[in-house]
Amino acid sequence: MRTCSSSSIIECAGERRFGVAPKPVAPYARHRRESVKPKSGQAAAGVEHTMSIRKLGLGLFAVLALAGCQGRPSSTKSVDDAAITRADKDGVNWLSYGRTHDEQRFSPLDKVNDTNVGRLGLAWYADLDTNRGQEATPIEVDGKLYVTTAWSMVKAFDAKTGALLWSYDPQVPREVLIKTCCDAVNRGVAVWHDKVYVATLDGRLVALDAATGKVAWWKTTVDPSSKYVITGAPRIIKGKVIIGSAGAEYIARGFISAYDADTGKQIWRFYTVPGDPSKGFENKAMEAAAKTWKGEWWKLGGGATVWDAISYDSDLDLIFFGTGNAGPWNKSVRSPGGGDNLYASSIVAIRPDTGEYVWHFQETPGDRWDFDATQQIVVATLPIDGRPTKVLLHAPKNGFFYVLDAKTGRFLSGKPFTPIVTWATGLDPVTGRPNVNPAANYDETGKPFISVPGAVGAHSWQPMSFSPKTGLVYIPANEAGFPYAAAPKGWQPKPEGFNTAMDGGLTAMPADPKARAAALAASTGSLIAWDPVKQKAAWRVMHVGPSNGGTLATAGNLVFQGTAAGDFNAYAADSGKQLWTIPVQTGVIAAPMTYSIDGEQYVAVLAGWGGVWDIATGVLADKSGSTRNISRLLVYKIGGVAKLPAPPPLKAMPLDPPPVTAPPAVAAAGGELFGRYCAVCHGDAAVAGGLNPDLRHSGMINTADNFKKVVLGGVFKGQGMVSFANDISPADAESIRAYIIKRANEDKALEMAAAK
Repeated sequence: MRTCSSSSIIECAGERRFGVAPKPVAPYARHRRESVKPKSGQAAAGVEHTMSIRKLGLGLFAVLALAGCQGRPSSTKSVDDAAITRADKDGVNWLSYGRTHDEQRFSPLDKVNDTNVGRLGLAWYADLDTNRGQEATPIEVDGKLYVTTAWSMVKAFDAKTGALLWSYDPQVPREVLIKTCCDAVNRGVAVWHDKVYVATLDGRLVALDAATGKVAWWKTTVDPSSKYVITGAPRIIKGKVIIGSAGAEYIARGFISAYDADTGKQIWRFYTVPGDPSKGFENKAMEAAAKTWKGEWWKLGGGATVWDAISYDSDLDLIFFGTGNAGPWNKSVRSPGGGDNLYASSIVAIRPDTGEYVWHFQETPGDRWDFDATQQIVVATLPIDGRPTKVLLHAPKNGFFYVLDAKTGRFLSGKPFTPIVTWATGLDPVTGRPNVNPAANYDETGKPFISVPGAVGAHSWQPMSFSPKTGLVYIPANEAGFPYAAAPKGWQPKPEGFNTAMDGGLTAMPADPKARAAALAASTGSLIAWDPVKQKAAWRVMHVGPSNGGTLATAGNLVFQGTAAGDFNAYAADSGKQLWTIPVQTGVIAAPMTYSIDGEQYVAVLAGWGGVWDIATGVLADKSGSTRNISRLLVYKIGGVAKLPAPPPLKAMPLDPPPVTAPPAVAAAGGELFGRYCAVCHGDAAVAGGLNPDLRHSGMINTADNFKKVVLGGVFKGQGMVSFANDISPADAESIRAYIIKRANEDKALEMAAAK
């Protein structure tokens, strides 16, 4: 059961908040070009200026004049492979998602450093008109800041003043949310020559004019009838736009593609799992992979989607990308009889000109725990056996930190980077193959297994960073388990289902207070400074819960990270000592970036609580500390004096459910259905994390007819809650309603007991 917050209605009107009528420029698309000037009398000698782009109905004020970019080029024409390569030493701009092709997220800027970071203050901020998770890393080119928001919208700002230059809304249909496991997020744009590129949630690749935001060209990159979506940022490599897609749990066959940056013409596509053998194979890599699958896997898609990590090394002329889990999770269903299931949960190296396969390394063979290998891949040079060696550094979901030879993919070393890993006892020292705990094979044993890490991963998509100055990798880590249990025999995929082939009822948080307390205590997060040569932690900072922001390392001996609890922090890169912190009123999951204008260094980050931890983990989401989404772009500098407005008060939502009348067996059946169809958006055990509606409080559960109008009739389709009539029967819908009522009454009883 998928829906989005009531803010969707506001979002649809949000682009009109300045009174500018949108003009359609492509299917579902519109753009605005704006040059916002400060109000009369706002300037004052010796006083720093601030900017705030307010939400719907609040107006626009306090914007600095655009004179700050004088003397700098006003277009992106200078951005090419050579410029991105030179950026390794020049930190003025931030030209690519990970700053450079090697995705180190290290900036050589040091004007903000460990001696003065305490004087960092807010320079300007911009309220965003999409109240959902914000995951993008802004791109800065010659004084212009380009950023995406949720729903794949793009905005261009003057990077010094915060003036909004233009905005573009691809108008993604809100019902696409049903195909999106983890919120309507987007991780950023790419820039090349005079264009800005965004991949939209509904599978389009759009090239925008960097000066105006007008559409230059657009291409549909996925089959519109499929369940593919795109949440990742494109990369530009040798004049080609490189992008994959998401959707491994939705009957999808993973791939990565290259498009001509000037025309949008598809140049090549590399699939990550083999298709139907009777139709032949696209290349020898697919023919070899087919030998590692059993049964009729292609009917379930196979998964292994390329939804995030893409890196490049120009010396080796290799693209490195990570693949997601095989789908569905239950291996006995997707590949009965075994097999490693290549190239799922792997790092793969290919040629950028042709997409030709070069090598692969599979981190989790036969993955049945959703251990994606899509976390960012860092290219670095480290001393290995006394020689400087170009390596890949990777901290995937499965909890092991891998060092691979970048040229050959050979395993060099690997150790657990979090304190507890239960699904495997270690890695083979020669091959890197995991020694799997037999009890972790829940689909074979028929018994539930609690794995640490769980499906959220010891490290999820939030980017890590690497500092060549300290030799350390800064990992936003999660320490949280997950109960795996195979679905009953005879399980079949459903068109709108989150097809894991798991027993959804057994994954839910129990109502028992002691069991809840134990789960909460065991779920936390941390920032880990990892030494990849010694394969051990140099230091570790604990957070209250999982799903904290990505990291940025700088030459100023600093590491920046936001938290789910609503703080933006700076630490000494060599010691982990906290040097600066500032509250930002909402959870931060995105990674910061930094740039310089006129010799002044700025640090920017998107704030906005959301993503999978907020919407899917129920009571565990509250552990991380955030209960609201206030989406903003925040930009800091030394001496910044801007102030955020007071956050709006949280509305109390009392539990007032109807009495339990359904037999226990009906509610129990509804619990299994809720786990399969509803929990991924409305929270584990029907406890929403704050972004999507909490169904325990919904008036829709009071009557069967109203509930069925939503679940089966799709009356809220325009807000993302489509009809599930193809998947569940009226009796199933009533079972789900009975389960929600049961859960609401259980939690109301707990509240009343606590009040006494």
